[in-house]
Amino acid sequence: MSKNELLTGIERQFPDDDIIVSKTDLKGRIIYANKVFLDIADYSEAEVLDQPHSLIRHPKMPRCVFKLLWDTIEAGNEIFAYVINRTKFGDHYWVLAHVTPSLDAEGSVVGYHSSRRVPSKTTVTETIEPLYAALIAKEEEFGDRKQGLSASTEMLLGILRDKGVDYERWLFSI
Repeated sequence: MSKNELLTGIERQFPDDDIIVSKTDLKGRIIYANKVFLDIADYSEAEVLDQPHSLIRHPKMPRCVFKLLWDTIEAGNEIFAYVINRTKFGDHYWVLAHVTPSLDAEGSVVGYHSSRRVPSKTTVTETIEPLYAALIAKEEEFGDRKQGLSASTEMLLGILRDKGVDYERWLFSI
C-alpha cells in the first residue's frame, strides 16, 4: 500500500489484554507475527513473512520517531513509542510499542522483538496526535526527505530540551 492510497479513517481496536507481537531480522523484515498482529492488520502470515515491517506504516507516523526508534534499538537499547499503524485495507490502529533487540547466545544483536499494547486513548488524543501532526507538517515543509527528517528530528529534540527531559522520561510522564 503506498502512502498516497486512500485511508478509510476508521480506527480499529483490539482488546486491552491482547498483545501484538512481531519479530524482525536486522533489516526490519518480519520473521514472526502472532495471530493478534495478523488479525488486526488484516494480513495472512504468508503475506507478512519476509516483508519489511514498514508494510503497516501509516503515513501519519512521523519519520523522526522511527529514526529515534531505529537509532535506539541499533545501539542495543530498548524503546517505548506510540505508533499508528494501518491495516491492509486502510484502517488504522494505535499501539504503545516496546521494541527490544534480540540477542544470540554471545550477546550479539540478531534481530528485534516488538510487543504492542493498547495505549491510553486520552494520551493519544490529547498529546500524541497533535505532536505527530506537527512533526509530519514539519517534515512536509521540505521537498527533500532528508531535510524534512532532519527538521522534524530537531523539532522533537527541541521539545524535549524545552521540557528538560529525555525521550524516555517524557514518554512515561504523559
